[in-house]
Amino acid sequence: MSAKLENMVKVFERPQSLTNAKSTYCPGCHHGILTRIIGDVMDELDIADRVVGIAPVGCSVFAYLWYKADSQQVPHGRACAVATGIKRARPELIVFSYQGDGDFASIGTAESIHAANRGENITVIFVNNQIYGMTGGEMAPTTLVDQKTTTSPEGRDPSVAGYPIRFSEMIATLDAPVYVTRQALFDTKHIMETKKAIKKAFQNQVDGKGYSLVEVLSTCPTNWRMSPVKSNKHVAETVTKVFPLGDLVDRG
Repeated sequence: MSAKLENMVKVFERPQSLTNAKSTYCPGCHHGILTRIIGDVMDELDIADRVVGIAPVGCSVFAYLWYKADSQQVPHGRACAVATGIKRARPELIVFSYQGDGDFASIGTAESIHAANRGENITVIFVNNQIYGMTGGEMAPTTLVDQKTTTSPEGRDPSVAGYPIRFSEMIATLDAPVYVTRQALFDTKHIMETKKAIKKAFQNQVDGKGYSLVEVLSTCPTNWRMSPVKSNKHVAETVTKVFPLGDLVDRG
């Protein structure tokens, strides 16, 4: 047995770009998967020593704990503005923001749109779980019609609150972005597709091509009041009908 163990090849291990810090994410949440994917991509592109991650207020607020890279915590909604400043001051750095739907598509709407419209050479990871995850489960711009939240206990009423905003589609109408895509993490196939998209988005920045946005559909079992299994099924069968998967822009 010992001889067999000595001849075994390790094919899966913790990314070198991740720290050993324990995650604070809820069980069944997709943030942990996405955090690992970004670590894998940093390893594969060998860029960790020049990466700066930008995390605002939200579920990703402790992102500076997860990566062996420089990080900046910023006020709610201001990640794209700060990422722009850092990238312009130090263009040799690889700068990415990691933002939720309430942050990117609501509080930070102006910063998000204008950074994309200017074609800033940054990478934006936009996590869409259709709810404010950290602050209590309030309705977000991406909340589905009839979805119940703490601020829409009877379900989102479009006559009062409007319809879910397809923010990536909005960004895709602009001339400057080089890559805009929407991916998901509810099964192995889509996890692999998400990794390809994130690697491409980072590579675009390494190559100086410009602005890339990767929207990732995620679960929020805690605030959805669903099990992780049911949450995955909900994304696959319901959420993707409102937010279709795939590339919207690819000028790379």
